[in-house]
Amino acid sequence: DKAPLSKSLLLVPSAISILLTLLFQHYQKFFAYNLQAIKEDFQIWRIVCGRTICLDLKDTFCSSLLIYNFRIFERRYGSRKFSSFLLGAWMLSALFDLLLVEIAEYIFGITINSLPSGFLGPVFALFVPFYSSIPRVQVTQVLGHFSITNKTLVYILGLQLLTSGSYIWILALSGLVSGICYNSSILKVHQILCVPSWVAKIFSWTLEPIFSSAEPTNEVRVGMGATVDIQRQQRMELLDRQIMMSQVAQMRRQRQQQGGMINWNRLFPPLRHRHNANYQDHRPSEQDTPPPTEVSEEQVARLMEMGFSRGDALEALRASNNDLNVATNFLLQH
Repeated sequence: DKAPLSKSLLLVPSAISILLTLLFQHYQKFFAYNLQAIKEDFQIWRIVCGRTICLDLKDTFCSSLLIYNFRIFERRYGSRKFSSFLLGAWMLSALFDLLLVEIAEYIFGITINSLPSGFLGPVFALFVPFYSSIPRVQVTQVLGHFSITNKTLVYILGLQLLTSGSYIWILALSGLVSGICYNSSILKVHQILCVPSWVAKIFSWTLEPIFSSAEPTNEVRVGMGATVDIQRQQRMELLDRQIMMSQVAQMRRQRQQQGGMINWNRLFPPLRHRHNANYQDHRPSEQDTPPPTEVSEEQVARLMEMGFSRGDALEALRASNNDLNVATNFLLQH
């Protein structure tokens, strides 16, 4: 839901890759990422074909799972900004691929005529915002020393993709460098390599209705976790969502009756301190509530880019103690 571009990247390249592997093997040569043909024969079209469709089903499977996990960025940024990131990372990683191949040949004497094909550069580039902006939440521990977090599986998938073939480290390195360049706004790359608004509107009118999904109902069952700790955490998260939804409904009723702004501070209580296995809550009283904090205009602008009004963005950031992730998640759910 709310990620049509991720859904299209998940379905279309995977379907083409499966068809090329099972039925149309004689067409695979057109999707090979052949650097020698690009440099010597000037077959520039191979950059587009070779860096879009995977010819290895293992790479297709791993990259599809990673795109599915990275759909959170499309929901957070919006489809246009997310597509701009993918476009910028794709173009920058194509340039860095050629540079890294030349460096490897000059320093180590390695002649690389082809690289693994597929939409791998932007996938590796998405690890940069994933590492920097997604909070790390511990799920459990293995052998009492090794922490398993909500991000562990994604890193394992990335490691599996990294070790799936020879010279794929070049694609991984170029993708990470391009992600850093785009995410850190070096040389204003995000302003140059972006999708125009008119192109985004055309795709929203034509392709978005095809790949859009219905919003899930509120009665979706929560899956049972593999351990007691995960099950307890799932029950607490479900209880937290129910409490927040009831608070929202109550505030909306009061707003309809009395008018005025919603008291967002009551919707975002400070983080609970859970000291035992039962996750007991210690909620501060209303007298101990700290005064509103200063709001970053940059974070307000990022929320407004997602389509929220300036008033809602200001109130959400003040109430969430200037935590962009908490404010974004709440605004998306309500």
